[in-house]
Amino acid sequence: MRMKPSARKQFVLALIASSAVSVCFFLYAAWRNQSLEFDYLIWNLFLAWIPLLLAYWLTLILRRKLWSSWEALGVSVLWLLFLPNSFYMISDFIHLLDVQRVDVLYDALMFTSFIYTSVILGMTSLILIHIQLKKRLSRVAADAWMVLTIFVCSFAIYVGRDLRWNSWDVLTNPGGLLFDISDRLIRPADYPQMFVTVISFFVLLLSMYVLVWRGIHLVKSQSTID
Repeated sequence: MRMKPSARKQFVLALIASSAVSVCFFLYAAWRNQSLEFDYLIWNLFLAWIPLLLAYWLTLILRRKLWSSWEALGVSVLWLLFLPNSFYMISDFIHLLDVQRVDVLYDALMFTSFIYTSVILGMTSLILIHIQLKKRLSRVAADAWMVLTIFVCSFAIYVGRDLRWNSWDVLTNPGGLLFDISDRLIRPADYPQMFVTVISFFVLLLSMYVLVWRGIHLVKSQSTID
């Protein structure tokens, strides 16, 4: 499942165009409401690009080095660290009614544009890593790693949304982050909402990824037949 350079370039341009559309939606909303409310959507979208760039960087490294090399492992850790940002934006829908706005329906469309682009960035990142795993592991093992990765992302979304931690805190405040997480892992029964949030996001993201992954295979098989 190797993408031709021209197709890869067109896909990247489409992602950039989709991101630009989202920003334009925000700029119009900012002008119409005379407010920069929701400007964090642009920052969140920027963060969603990082895992894709890291995944592509990792594929380049793996062409000349083993995955066990320090360079490949380091980029892999960074990728996993930033990956949840691509899917975290789904939870931003809860901010839609935070403030009085001119047109909440338009805001919902704007949010959807940002979130859709962000999720596509994350899914593309997952696909790049999945392909690399399939080259080195059995199909079952590669799929299992992807399921585990999606579960980690789901838990990270809970940590970010409910506990208000972010990717940077792994470096700036690892002690506080570890304390909050370990407390919930040691006494999970005390945090029932954790199960609801994590399992819900896990089911959603896994079903979305399977749909995208199978869709790619369908398109590939159809093109082969044609």
